[in-house]
Amino acid sequence: MIIEKEKSIIWDREVAKILRSKLTGSAYTEAKKIGKKIQIKKIWYRSQGHLVVGYMVEPKGKYVKLPCIIYNRGGSGEFGSINLGKLFLALGKMASWGYVVIASQYSGNDGGEGKDEMGGSDIKDVLNLYKILQEHPKTDLSRIGMYGGSRGGMMTYLCLAKVKWIRAAVCVAGLANLFRQKEKRPEMDSHFKKMFGGSKRECLNRSAVFWTKKISKKAPILLMHGSADWRVSPLDSLELSEKLFEANIPHKFILFEGADHGLTEFQEEKWKETRDWFDKFLKKGNSLPNLKPHGS
Repeated sequence: MIIEKEKSIIWDREVAKILRSKLTGSAYTEAKKIGKKIQIKKIWYRSQGHLVVGYMVEPKGKYVKLPCIIYNRGGSGEFGSINLGKLFLALGKMASWGYVVIASQYSGNDGGEGKDEMGGSDIKDVLNLYKILQEHPKTDLSRIGMYGGSRGGMMTYLCLAKVKWIRAAVCVAGLANLFRQKEKRPEMDSHFKKMFGGSKRECLNRSAVFWTKKISKKAPILLMHGSADWRVSPLDSLELSEKLFEANIPHKFILFEGADHGLTEFQEEKWKETRDWFDKFLKKGNSLPNLKPHGS
């Protein structure tokens, strides 16, 4: 067994108290509603020879086989890590749609061992989640999707270039060009040096716009980005979309005018697009679009 320890997280008075103090009224009400539909486990699993912390969320009830979503969190270190709010309003939301959702905090975070290299060896922490899904009786391994935001988008692109078992992907404000990131935000240069050395080669290895042709053509990608995002330039997704088009990789790109990094102003639209994308390619099993020029 790859999982060495697990702990259930239930909607109880303690969880309710914490979320009530951190969420707005409507968000709290939604989290409470979702909490009644799902079950959550915090897991400690072995990856790269050490223990890494993660989460598994699934809908309550008896199911034979369910499609799966691997959720790649954003940020680095403890910044952007999965907290109670994200558990219920992101992972839990997707699980309530009828998916087994699994996520990693990446090495070195949330009490886990090892080092977060922001797209280095910690990519194995994500890929090893597949082994956990293999051991789970409710999962359909032929229907696995991947979701990533910001740094999580970068992790998703890296995974799409390494494995063929991902059937669909959704990336929100995905980091795709680290050189642009350093140009737009000079402070990120020192951060990259801290996380993985910051060399040109390492930045290149993490920048999908330079190796788009390696990305799987069997996993349609939904790209979403806000035009007012200051954390990750929307040009990252625009450039990647152009490169995906040139490489004949199926994808859809949505630019939300005036939206910030987390698409705060368009939450309803973001989640609707996400659900429709995964349902289309994972639940309904729609065929890939015809990318050859055609029509009258």
